[in-house]
Amino acid sequence: MILDAETGQITDANPFLIEMLGYSHEEVLGKKLWEIGCLQDTGASKTVFAELRDKGYVRYDNLPLQTKNGRVIAVEFISTIYLVDHHKVIQCNIRDVTSRKLRMPASTKARSEKERRVAERRISHRMLREQLEQKNEEQRQTKESLLKALAEIKALKDRLVVENIYVHQVSQKKHQFEHIFGQSDGLKYVLYRAEQVAPTDATVLVLGETGTGKELIAEVIHNLSPRKDRPHITVNCAALPANLLESELFGREKGAFTGAETRQIGRFEIADGSTLCLDEIGELPLEMQAKLLRVIQHGQFERLGSSKTIKVDVRIIATTNRNLEEEIAGGRFRKDLYYRLNVFPITVPPLRMRTEDIPPMVHAFVQRYARKMGKQITSIPRETMQALLDYPWPGNVRELESIIERAVILCPGPGFQLADNLNITSPPVFFAGGTM
Repeated sequence: MILDAETGQITDANPFLIEMLGYSHEEVLGKKLWEIGCLQDTGASKTVFAELRDKGYVRYDNLPLQTKNGRVIAVEFISTIYLVDHHKVIQCNIRDVTSRKLRMPASTKARSEKERRVAERRISHRMLREQLEQKNEEQRQTKESLLKALAEIKALKDRLVVENIYVHQVSQKKHQFEHIFGQSDGLKYVLYRAEQVAPTDATVLVLGETGTGKELIAEVIHNLSPRKDRPHITVNCAALPANLLESELFGREKGAFTGAETRQIGRFEIADGSTLCLDEIGELPLEMQAKLLRVIQHGQFERLGSSKTIKVDVRIIATTNRNLEEEIAGGRFRKDLYYRLNVFPITVPPLRMRTEDIPPMVHAFVQRYARKMGKQITSIPRETMQALLDYPWPGNVRELESIIERAVILCPGPGFQLADNLNITSPPVFFAGGTM
């Protein structure tokens, strides 16, 4: 069939097409493709014509055509535009493929069924794979959660073990300061200051000569604070060299340095939620002072050998028998650390400045050590007490307790006797720090 490319009119049709459609030659010539009902859908025929005119070539393998008697047949429709005498014409090759299509449904149905089964199998496999991946992910998350929980349990267990050891060690030393003895104004003022600051989280700096009981005042502050239900942790800054002190304060990982064969939890970590007393802070090396400043400022640190930052909530109480202002002037103590520590200073007066506290201390120490050693000491001679009052006590309460303990050991009867010839002319050791 030949069409005019501009108008879509049929200019010629071969006998095979005429016979296939059921029209006469005259009924076809001059008509447009969509005017003879050639296509089942006239709108579709216009679309085909427009597409052909624009592209110059179209092909349909299964195009429905309606014959004159209304029967719909399937045709193979191939059209091409040609230029004839400077005029565009369309040649349409139309072939009836209805019989071939009728033979295809069974195989097509089988192929469709196979494709459907393949598609269902693919979907089923994909769903199984997704379910397996989800299950694996859930198992991975569960494993991670369990490992994390186990790590937390181990950390808590390690911390509890260290705390129990520490509490046992502290309880063994507790006999040194079971009570605070004395009614002097100086001691009352120290206890008043301790009561004032205890309910807060403020950093406290306890000043005083050696042996005045600074660590005991720190313990009083802790016991009056909201943190009292957790152990009061103490570390002596003068007792360890710098490298071991860092490990003691911040902890270490296994292999952090030569000889570090186990993981160790530091005192800051043990004191999380509690109070840490830094005894003799004035002895702390300069390099450690910078690290301590960071913990006080930000509440975080890293164990030796680890890059993981640990955050803690620790209340700091520092004690010292040094004049920190003189230490700063001598370049031995950081000024910024001093300002951080000196939030609430408390100065414990030396024993020679509160002699009225000596008699109750003497009686308490005598009874304590006599009971401990199974002795009965019922009296303290007046001249013995006077000798104790006249002595300047350069070692303060610690020296007094040691002398009483030694005297009780050597005491032969119920009357208390000194074992030492106290030298009352000994030059007193004055504390260089600030006053109350």
